[in-house]
Amino acid sequence: MSFQRQVYFWLGALALFIALVWLLQGMLFPFVGGLAIAYFLDPIADRLERLGLPRWAAASVILLCFIFILVLAILLLVPVLGDQFNGLRERLPSYVASLQRILAQLNQGWLGSLVGDRIQNIQKSLGDYVGQGAALFGTFLSSILSSIWSGGQAVIGVVSALIVTPVVAFYILLDWDSMIARVDSWLPRDHAEPIRGIFRDVDRAIAGFVRGQATVCVLLGLFYGSCLTFAGVSFGFLIGLCTGLASFIPYVGSILGFVVTVAVAVVQVWPDWHLPVYVAIIFGLGQVLEGYVLSPRLVGGSVGLHPVWLMFSLLAAGSLFGFIGLLVAVPVAAAIGVLVRFALGRYLASSYYTGHISAGHVAPPTPPDTSR
Repeated sequence: MSFQRQVYFWLGALALFIALVWLLQGMLFPFVGGLAIAYFLDPIADRLERLGLPRWAAASVILLCFIFILVLAILLLVPVLGDQFNGLRERLPSYVASLQRILAQLNQGWLGSLVGDRIQNIQKSLGDYVGQGAALFGTFLSSILSSIWSGGQAVIGVVSALIVTPVVAFYILLDWDSMIARVDSWLPRDHAEPIRGIFRDVDRAIAGFVRGQATVCVLLGLFYGSCLTFAGVSFGFLIGLCTGLASFIPYVGSILGFVVTVAVAVVQVWPDWHLPVYVAIIFGLGQVLEGYVLSPRLVGGSVGLHPVWLMFSLLAAGSLFGFIGLLVAVPVAAAIGVLVRFALGRYLASSYYTGHISAGHVAPPTPPDTSR
């Protein structure tokens, strides 16, 4: 098969895959969720298998422990987070009013001499932005929950999704190595090794970011939530957990969480400044913990996912495929990044970039004979 026909074949296969995902997105949630769980837990199963445990026993033990921890976390965290979310939503208007009042007081002091009459515009803009942000946050959360609900109910229902997902995860985890071997046997023999190299890079990128960064986010969320609650910040556990989970996008989660937490702390203890200082110390320790302890050990080196590319992939996949798109956005973005780097490397090594033609240089044209 010529190179051009291979390109057409793979482009057609990609288009067919995207069309199937778009058509079946309502019923894909338990299968995508099961695949994600199996991929996340496969290294543990491999380690237990190397210790002498049969694959089926390793898959069963790991999945049961995972389900137990997940159910326990839901039972313990959901009531607390639900109460704090409702309380924060009810008190948000009073927080906005308090921030405006604090700005009005600062207008009479050093801030007034610094910005002058513009403080009134700042107060109005602050109220407008915070109100719009709260509305957008509520709309975003409602859309996420409705997407999860509709995705689970489209064909098999939420209860069935909760049953099918662990079953799918168990069978994929059980047959993971045999599936990889079967796919490897389908590769074109002439190009098998380069394709294996691409898949190894894709797996390294996905494993380094998804497995590692997801673990970092959970640990950071528990750290921020516990420390902010211990420091006495209102709704500290909710804000801290959301900050940690939002750290999946580098820099964005930490910055937004710090701004929101400082604003809540300032309103809570104004005119005292001890609580905002504690918040700054907690977030500073969190950044040190993430940058020097968690990320180097769990994520490793760079996996080639730029924050801007990550945000674009999440927004694009979410708008096109809903909650299913959010689940597959990061792995697909990592795979596309690997393919783009592979294609760029081939281009930089080709004659199109270097200008050298392997068949030899073409002789310059002979000038016309003007002797006659």
